[in-house]
Parts: sequence; structure tokens; C-alpha cells
Amino acid sequence: MKNRILTVDDDRDILKVLKANLELHGYEVDTAESWTKAQEILTTRQPDMIILDIMLPDGDGIEICRHLRKESPQIPIILLTARDKVSDKVMGLEIGADDYVVKPFETLELIARIGACLRRVCPITEDEVVIGNLKVDFKKQIVTVSGKKVELTPKEYKLLCFFINNRGEVMDRETIRKTIWKDSHIYSWSRVIDVHIQHLRQKIEKDPSNPKYLLTVPGAGYRFMD
Repeated sequence: MKNRILTVDDDRDILKVLKANLELHGYEVDTAESWTKAQEILTTRQPDMIILDIMLPDGDGIEICRHLRKESPQIPIILLTARDKVSDKVMGLEIGADDYVVKPFETLELIARIGACLRRVCPITEDEVVIGNLKVDFKKQIVTVSGKKVELTPKEYKLLCFFINNRGEVMDRETIRKTIWKDSHIYSWSRVIDVHIQHLRQKIEKDPSNPKYLLTVPGAGYRFMD
């Protein structure tokens, strides 16, 4: 099955070039020149990725990205922008974008980033996974424990998808960091990761102090057991 990408940009030339090149590389592509048009597309077709211009005629891309992260935490988002300040990049990544590409850009580099992003962000093919009393419905983006819905933050949802996709394998903190976080300005990665793991355990484990699913492997990282 081909991955579908929704590209949102008010520059028709950019849309034309991206659509032609992405289709050449095997993707299905929807394009929109405004956020209004993009919303119309989203009501009928769910993309596997969204490429979003920050400056749109009918919306602020940063705010749109923040909204998308709440509504569809599993969909990778790459921001396109002419803003090249570090502070702008950090802001984009902090509000939930998976990557940030500055215009003008090399099309082949963007395509490489798209491929890398799709490979690492929640690459799960099942509609749902049931592990013990834990159930994840990937289509509806609903997580339940013993039949009760669990509210996860976007980062917690990504972590859970990441561990489920790699269940049984020991995942070190550097791999987790590269997959889930992109901002290198955070003071202590290990502490940030450990805190998020603790929060996730509190929501999915019957006894967070003695976890059944998300185990610590001393000196190595974490392993998700099924």
C-alpha cells in the first residue's frame, strides 16, 4: 500500500513540483493551497504524513501544527518555512513537528527526510493491537486498559507506538531520543525520557512500580514485553 501525503502550501509551483516528485517516488499525494482546502481533504482521506507550510493565507502553520498534534498525534508532520532562525526551528519542533525544512530546499533532501520520518514514526500496519489488558486502536487513536479509555499526551502516544512496534527488543535512550524528540537544547535527555516513561507506566500499568509491559533493562534502556 502506498503512503499518502497531504502537502499544504500557498505556492502553486512548490505544490506542483512536490506532487510530481513524490508520485515519482511512489507516494500518493493530495495538495491544498490553504488550510480550509486541507481540512476538506482531511474529512475524506486520512494521510500518512502532512507537509505543512508555516505561512498560509488562512492560518498560522504553528497553531495548525499544535492543533493537529492534539487531534492526530500519530500523523508525522514536516514543517516548510522561509524562517531560518534557530528559535523558529525549536518552536516548531517543541509544538510537535517531526521535522523542519527551510525554503528554498532540495527536493531530493526533502524526499529523504520524508522517507526517514515515515520509517521511524509509528510504522504499524495493524488496525489494532491487544496485549494483555492493553488495547491500542490505531485507526481511532484510542488506548484502553481493561476496557477503560486512557488519555495520553502526543509524546506518550508516540512512545507507546514506538515500543509496540519494537516490542521484545531493548531500545536504548539515544534511539528513543532520535525517534521521539528532535530538539537538542533540552538539558538532560535521560531525565526527560525517564520521566515520560514513568508517566506512560502510570497510565498503562496496573502496578507502575512493578511494570508488566514497559521494563527497564539496567545499563541498556527499555524493553516492551507482550
